[in-house]
Amino acid sequence: MIKLDSAEYAKRRKALMEKMSPNSIAILASAPVTVRNRDVEHPFRQDSDFYYLSGFDEEHSVLVLIPGREHGEYVLFCQEKIKEQEIWTGRRVGPEAAPDILGCDDAFPITDIDDILPGLIEGKDRIYANLGTSPEFDQKLMQWVNHIKAQVRSGATPPHEFSALDHLLHELRLVKSPAEVEVMRHAAEISAEAHTRAMQTVRPGMREYQLEAELMQIFMAAGSRWPAYPSIVGAGDNACILHYTRNDDVIDDGDLILIDAGCELDYYASDITRTFPSNGRFSEPQRALYQLVLDAQYAAIEATKPGNHWNQPHEAAVQVLVEGLVELGLLEGSVDELIESQAYRQFYMHKTGHWLGMDVHDVGEYRVDGEWRTLQPGMVLTIEPGLYVAPDDDSVDEKWRGIGIRIEDDVVVTEKGCDILTKDVVKEIADIEALMSA
Repeated sequence: MIKLDSAEYAKRRKALMEKMSPNSIAILASAPVTVRNRDVEHPFRQDSDFYYLSGFDEEHSVLVLIPGREHGEYVLFCQEKIKEQEIWTGRRVGPEAAPDILGCDDAFPITDIDDILPGLIEGKDRIYANLGTSPEFDQKLMQWVNHIKAQVRSGATPPHEFSALDHLLHELRLVKSPAEVEVMRHAAEISAEAHTRAMQTVRPGMREYQLEAELMQIFMAAGSRWPAYPSIVGAGDNACILHYTRNDDVIDDGDLILIDAGCELDYYASDITRTFPSNGRFSEPQRALYQLVLDAQYAAIEATKPGNHWNQPHEAAVQVLVEGLVELGLLEGSVDELIESQAYRQFYMHKTGHWLGMDVHDVGEYRVDGEWRTLQPGMVLTIEPGLYVAPDDDSVDEKWRGIGIRIEDDVVVTEKGCDILTKDVVKEIADIEALMSA
């Protein structure tokens, strides 16, 4: 499995500290442990910002960055290695081994944080933190600051300003390094194999969750422990529900099946959608709408290149979709006026993509100073136009009703255009039918 090395995390911490103001400190807590029911916990997944800076996936930890600190700029608080507890919950790194394994300058037991961290904060002008993410941690942070304020008469200097850490950090996360792109490429290859497997194994009469099981088998066998988000397996008119995740209906002969699923690998997401017929053959209405969505996706991919702005791929997709909907008779009127009035949203109600990275809907602003952000090499996004004709939409011919189609790929912006990370899974009508008939 491709994994990032310690130098990658060190480079990120350095880049963040260079953006911080003089005489400041950044404090970031690990993700909380979430209880599923009674004494059973959900699988722990580290906070993306925390992992981005540390590569450390243990709970009950706090990361501290102090630019210019004489005794080391990177301090970590983590759980101690206690044999009796490790028997129950698994091995820990521990403060003693953390500097060698994780590259921190100092590491302390998390139980000592109340005694040590106020001293690191004291005298700093500004604290960077992800305020609002965890009310419990926000309260602890204010307790440490108030502890310093209580000693002002003794000469202590409390910080006088709080700043959002995510504003600086998420700009760094938006542009991926070559090493990050390689991890995402591997995740995309696994997910492409899973979608291919679904096309090969589907049969009318199966239930949607049986196809979901095929996806999960491929994910886990390849080293991904879980999907990047709840998988969508929608057959028939379930494909018209954008975030359908019940996945428990029977797949009927003639249904189109929309699968939106991707694995997570070393904290990086993939995100693929393919739509295909349960019996291996598209009907004529299905074929017409599918080809229209595919043409729109090709137009959006063509518009994904450095120098273009974020919304240009969406605009390119909408242009193709509206022209096609008019030609097929689902919309009537001038193409320009239908686009201006957004009449197409009856059938296409979402954007053509989103940022992709450590989160499936990854961080990063889409507008800067009120203008669409310009695409640049290293940005990774999805391209996913679709059409959804509601089963009860009596404004269109009955043959179109209940058809839901989305085609989604992951692309990384390059110097000259973009590279499709998910190209290994077929999407042309002839290729889908050939794969399924084989």
